[in-house]
Amino acid sequence: MVTTNSIKITDAEWEVMRVAWANETVTSREITSILENKKQWKAPTIKTLIGRLVDKGVLQTIREGNKFIYSAAVTEEESMDSYTNDVLSRVCHKQSGHVISNMIAEATLSKVDIAMLKKLLEQKENTALDEVPCECHLHHH
Repeated sequence: MVTTNSIKITDAEWEVMRVAWANETVTSREITSILENKKQWKAPTIKTLIGRLVDKGVLQTIREGNKFIYSAAVTEEESMDSYTNDVLSRVCHKQSGHVISNMIAEATLSKVDIAMLKKLLEQKENTALDEVPCECHLHHH
């Protein structure tokens, strides 16, 4: 079983997973058709990506007759949380605010999203540090 912290998928694999997340179950033929049209990828490439995702445990498969039926073994939210944690673990803690600000600036957000972010920031403000310390031991921070 894949743990939320260990979900590591490539950009191309994300595209396959987006198809899986959008459908409760999906056949390899359906995944191939969608990604051939959306990305102009060839069937062997798509089948390789599907195989990698099954090997990683993020896509599960059931054989029905001569068809393989796929479904996501992890939720889109779990994958996004893992991805976000991975991104933030790669930058100096002191730069986390900048990374998050940039993500917000670039994102298309609904009014509900903005209200949720405001509420979260108000909660975080209660425990916020005056200054986030640099933990990477570089002198230019």
